[in-house]
Amino acid sequence: MNISTTLIPDLFVIQPRVFRDNRGEFLETWQQSRFSDAGIDLPFLQDNYSRSRRGTLRGLHYQVQQPQGKLVHVTRGEILDVVVDLRKSSSAFGQHVAITLDDVSHQMLYVPPGCAHGFLTLSEWADVTYKCTSLYAPEHERTLLWSDPTLGIDWPLEEVPLLSEKDRAGRPLTELELFP
Repeated sequence: MNISTTLIPDLFVIQPRVFRDNRGEFLETWQQSRFSDAGIDLPFLQDNYSRSRRGTLRGLHYQVQQPQGKLVHVTRGEILDVVVDLRKSSSAFGQHVAITLDDVSHQMLYVPPGCAHGFLTLSEWADVTYKCTSLYAPEHERTLLWSDPTLGIDWPLEEVPLLSEKDRAGRPLTELELFP
């Protein structure tokens, strides 16, 4: 397993070893000691799964209390995964990282607490799983507007994305509760 750093502190790209043969493939998606050695040492308390059709944009979500770290893995399809640093004390505050995750490379992304997270489905369908370090708390959830021009995110859109009401109602960075 290879764990790489990014522009955003504590945001890691994880490349597991994938073993392929005529039967299919096998990979290890989580082993506490390996992740702990890399600095990812929070307990995972909840697993989530989503299936999304092409053009679906989910996010950019975060929780102001009970912030969640997330280990994101695509088990089918392809997404553009985007993380925005909302920690005012961070050297990367207000900046984003966008990375393509798919079911071929099996790269994963560890999103630290204090960041907004979202993704755009690029394939016909995408199945995404993510482990969370805190439980979902809807009363503390906030949505950063995916199209906030100050973020400069280059979403590869051919048309208006499929959005939930919550994501349509997202707020720009300047109007949100942030982290110290």
